Amino acid sequence: MTTVTRRPEAETLPAGPRRRRRRGRPRNRLTIALFVLPALALFLLLVVAPILVAGYASAFRWNGFGGLPTDFIGFGNFTRLFASDIFYTDLGNLLLLIVATLVIQLPFALGIAMLLHQRIRGRALYRLVFFAPYVLSEVITGVLFSLILSPENGIANQLLGPLGLESEWLSHPDSALWSIFVVMTWKYFGFHMMIYLAGRQNIPNELIEAAKIDGAAGWKIFRYVTLPLLGPTIRISVFLSVIYTIQLFDLVWILTEGGPAHASETLAVTMFTLGFERAQVGYASAISVVMFGLSLVFALAYQRLVMRRDLEGATTAMGGKR
Repeated sequence: MTTVTRRPEAETLPAGPRRRRRRGRPRNRLTIALFVLPALALFLLLVVAPILVAGYASAFRWNGFGGLPTDFIGFGNFTRLFASDIFYTDLGNLLLLIVATLVIQLPFALGIAMLLHQRIRGRALYRLVFFAPYVLSEVITGVLFSLILSPENGIANQLLGPLGLESEWLSHPDSALWSIFVVMTWKYFGFHMMIYLAGRQNIPNELIEAAKIDGAAGWKIFRYVTLPLLGPTIRISVFLSVIYTIQLFDLVWILTEGGPAHASETLAVTMFTLGFERAQVGYASAISVVMFGLSLVFALAYQRLVMRRDLEGATTAMGGKR
């Protein structure tokens, strides 16, 4: 009995198509390079170059004028920074804002998202209204709330005055930072609400129906079905919130400029004040390097420890599609 062995299809292809396929590869690489190079050039120019310049300037005592810096002091700016009380005040303010965001703002956004996922009348309008503040720029938001929270003619004091709750919201050390947090929540909770809504809509209804058949209802469905499936979405939301808070500048500068007495100051505000108002560019560059280091360490640790399964799942899914 004779055994017939079939050659793989690739070996039976004519020489012409194989040559054309090989000739097409360099052309494809050239096309990819032409598309990637502009974006890569912008990334190097606008992201990598400023980081390198800041790192270089942080090693000098420099006022930003008179050409390149020449007064080399090594880690002197960092030593001065880590010995400054203002630096630790800024870190404390950032930590307080981050904790308040994770404990108050994000759960509030999640609750509104779950409510607007239900079939209620006018939910499209509610979604639009809640998301609208995110579209406004930080400058417009800051100017708007500086008028609302004004101690003389602000709407807040006019409404709360009869209740005995009027205050100097932005000019009192005990309320300035919390007032900024309220403004942050008003502006950004709609963004996180839309993220949670998108994540909730990706959960198959069959899973919810199966849980109802098993006797679960209300809180139990949310606790044991919806919330675990929203895990990747919530982790992304937390990541974006922390990174934004570390770099917070616009709202603080417009509302309080970091005052009173550094009560609402952040690292970005301190960096701007020292670099542009006091001409201590080298010292301000050291602060920017520390901010970059905090963001980088948090991003790498968070992706490694918290988002590892999400990233592995996305990589596996992409590999499966290929």
